[in-house]
Amino acid sequence: MRSTAGSTTPTGAMQQPERSGRMRRFSPAERMVHRATGWLMLICLVTAACLYLGPLAQLVGRRHLMATVHEWSGICLPIPFLLGLFSRDFRADLSRLNRFAVYDRRWLRAARRRLTSPEARPAGKFNAGQKLFAGWIAGVVLVMMFTGLLMWFMDLLPFISRTSAIFIHDCLAWAITIVLIGHMRKAYQDPEARLGMRTGYVSRSWAARHHSKWVRHDDADTAAHERDSG
Repeated sequence: MRSTAGSTTPTGAMQQPERSGRMRRFSPAERMVHRATGWLMLICLVTAACLYLGPLAQLVGRRHLMATVHEWSGICLPIPFLLGLFSRDFRADLSRLNRFAVYDRRWLRAARRRLTSPEARPAGKFNAGQKLFAGWIAGVVLVMMFTGLLMWFMDLLPFISRTSAIFIHDCLAWAITIVLIGHMRKAYQDPEARLGMRTGYVSRSWAARHHSKWVRHDDADTAAHERDSG
């Protein structure tokens, strides 16, 4: 679906005043959703490793406890997202993540060609890679929950074998592990992005370099607000 930069900003919604030379990237609610989801995902992966990797299983023991923690952390995984829907900022960013603009295709072409200049990779508040990651992880979490429930309640859908559910669940668990390692590696390489998730603010120079469409739209919103106020 095509969209224009910043087209999901709620009418009349203005961000908090910027700190000197900085832009607000994430609200407290968005940061809490990210943090809680990250911890629940980590617990799921660690307990899964303790259940399925022999050396870890022997080292940790207490298989029943690990299985219980794994099951309930998986069931709780959507809760931060659902609570986040009460936040207008979170809903606005979901709309941004759900829309592909024309320049997102340019970003993907540049990524395939390993072009890294800001001109080659135009992006709004979220670049095309972040949008694809968000959509992929959301879909995978739903499939993991579905297959996990099939393994937990074996009579839920008797026409689907437990073996099939286990196979899909295990394959996706490995895929999630690999993708999350890549996600954390990218975050480690960009201290400013981590600062934005930690404090909610990023430098305007970083935003202009990596998310130029977002900066331009934010400037246009600010100018329009000032005209209306005047």
